[in-house]
Amino acid sequence: MDKAFIIDEDRKRRLGFEEVIFGASKSVALLSDLLKDYVKKDKNVLITKLQNNKATELLKTYKAAFYDDESEIFMLSKVEISDENPAKIGIISAGSSDIGVANEAFYTLEYMGVKSRIIHDIGVAGLQRLLNRLELLKTFDILIVVAGFEGALPTVVGGLLPQPIIGVPTSVGYGSAKNGETALHAMLTSCANGITVVNIDNGYGAAMSAFRMLKLIEK
Repeated sequence: MDKAFIIDEDRKRRLGFEEVIFGASKSVALLSDLLKDYVKKDKNVLITKLQNNKATELLKTYKAAFYDDESEIFMLSKVEISDENPAKIGIISAGSSDIGVANEAFYTLEYMGVKSRIIHDIGVAGLQRLLNRLELLKTFDILIVVAGFEGALPTVVGGLLPQPIIGVPTSVGYGSAKNGETALHAMLTSCANGITVVNIDNGYGAAMSAFRMLKLIEK
């Protein structure tokens, strides 16, 4: 029987980054086979949305691997970025319930070799917390804004700051939040001009969008 996967070894040349594995829908057996191939090729790999029970099994074999419970991010080898490098991408987390998605963006960028910084818990329910951090936020080239409930934070940030802004709706909130659909629709209909919006809980997608923008800026 043929393998259920083919590693896209040409992706780095085409796009500037390696293939990433979506872990949520894959079995431990399939993921183990994939990781064996990456080890043979002496390549690092990033797995997103990897449930804790699967990560626990994989870490028994790959003891030096990195796993973050909150974001469900797994790396065969954690990428270390020098503290001397400036953080070019700011990740804004509206509330503590959004930390997992913010971390997913953070660790994805780290895997890509890009330093970022998360500014936690500055949502619109306490607007002074955001206003008090504006000078810091101005220092970043790109902003990723993570928010649930009504998803208003990207609009507020987009009305105050000029950088490219990537909104990430999260599946956080009571009944009418509809697992992130309300935040998604609010961001898509934002009156702040030029906001980019990714799918619900897609911190990875936001990070990759920011990475592509950054590479263009740096050319």
